[in-house]
Amino acid sequence: MQANSSQPAPHPSADNWRRFLLPSAADLLFLGVLFSLSCGALVSRLLNDAGIGWHIRNGELMLQSHAITRTDPFSSTMSSQPWFAWEWLYDLLIAGIHHWMGLNGVVFLTALVVAATFALTFRITIARGGNLPLTIVLLALAVGASAIHLFARPHVFSWLFVVVWFAALDCCETSAELAKNRSLFWLPALILLWVNVHGGFLTAFVLLGIFLASGFLEYLAGHDRSALVPWLKTLASITLLSLLATLANPYGYKLHEHIYRYLTNRFLMNHIEEFRSPDFHGMAAQCFVVLLLIASVALAVSREKPRVSQVLVMLFAAGSGLYSARNLPVSSLLLTLTVTPLLSRTIADAKNRPELAGWVRRLLSRWDSFVSRVGHMEGSLRGHLWPLAGAVFGLLICLHGGKLGASQIMDAHFPAKRFPVQAVDLLAQRSSHEPVFCPDYWGGYLIYRLYPQTKVVVDDRHDLYGEQFLKQYLKAIQVESGWEQVLVEWRVNVILVPSESALANVLRESLHWRVIYKDKVGALYQRSSS
Repeated sequence: MQANSSQPAPHPSADNWRRFLLPSAADLLFLGVLFSLSCGALVSRLLNDAGIGWHIRNGELMLQSHAITRTDPFSSTMSSQPWFAWEWLYDLLIAGIHHWMGLNGVVFLTALVVAATFALTFRITIARGGNLPLTIVLLALAVGASAIHLFARPHVFSWLFVVVWFAALDCCETSAELAKNRSLFWLPALILLWVNVHGGFLTAFVLLGIFLASGFLEYLAGHDRSALVPWLKTLASITLLSLLATLANPYGYKLHEHIYRYLTNRFLMNHIEEFRSPDFHGMAAQCFVVLLLIASVALAVSREKPRVSQVLVMLFAAGSGLYSARNLPVSSLLLTLTVTPLLSRTIADAKNRPELAGWVRRLLSRWDSFVSRVGHMEGSLRGHLWPLAGAVFGLLICLHGGKLGASQIMDAHFPAKRFPVQAVDLLAQRSSHEPVFCPDYWGGYLIYRLYPQTKVVVDDRHDLYGEQFLKQYLKAIQVESGWEQVLVEWRVNVILVPSESALANVLRESLHWRVIYKDKVGALYQRSSS
């Protein structure tokens, strides 16, 4: 009698448990980004922008007063002047988190949103036809490009909302079923949230315009008009409803006027660093350039005719990223979502091109087989237990002061190499009520540390201060002709500036100012007569 050497087939329930418990590539990406930003080497990166300081304090003011802030509470020069706190909902959220979990919670929330954004981009790209290895490469470039604006600020929510908004429009564009297109009517509800969290909601209308223009051009070209007409009607309705939803903010239509005046002010756009074109000597801009080159190659070698909307989105992403450094993250995400599926299909189809050498087609065929296997494996892992467990674990760590037992796992703080921590400690001890003149990019840190005891003269809320004020500020900080008169008009008696700045060097030689404190980061001066 011959023994049966065949192995028993795995039990279906065991296979299901394995799919539920094993982390997918998207899960690993989520966990890697989450913990590298919240308790890894990149944690200090998120607090490199001091603006989070006034977001936290404004949220606390609203929680105490039970009212939206409408006048400036933080500045001696703009005190009681009208202020559009257009990110008020984020301020409330971040103030509540800061109250319960401190800066650890602020950093963890930011890391959670960023991780969710890239993990969702990964899954959407795979679902739209991107192969796994290529998606990993392009998404890594997008992460590198996003590092230029990787701060704990409300704009990270706009990154997530842009990905969701684009995916919803792109998914339904080719659908001939009107019922499926009607599922997009939840988008105005997203805008209702978005407009009260961050000004990046304008990107939603750019994408709506792109898909409307694409559908209209295809209609003129005589494509399937029976499907295009309901699609265009749906888009038009969503656009109108979304526009109406943007009015549901504390300032109504005046917010739109304010944003328009702000973004069309050439002086502000030319002098605010984040609105200027990126420096292509930096890593982030170089990652973006590589993405642009890959996009160009994908369009050049593809035999598949891309949809008009795809081309328009690529052009918008390229143009906005080259125009302003702050646009690099969103532009990189949109390029990843559009380019990766197109290039993946081009590579998959190349194995059937007879003009290619036999060995090349065999190599491409093996590559396609490998990609199919890993893609199938990625798609079969649907439990996503690990991201949830990681988020809960991080939340518990934050609630326990960043500690796991006796070990300090999270210790978020403003980096002492960038901010004048020791000088501000001295100001806090002196209990001085004199307004402090400092660089605008330090203002939020001083507000976080010293408010309400001490106000600042200026901070980074450039839309509040306006063009004329900032011209005077630049005159003072750059020690241009008339700088002393500016400080007199603003009643400045205390100055905190970088130790090796031009203003610090001039004050050091002046008989009217005396140094109170100085280290490698900041120098604190007081007017001699005060």
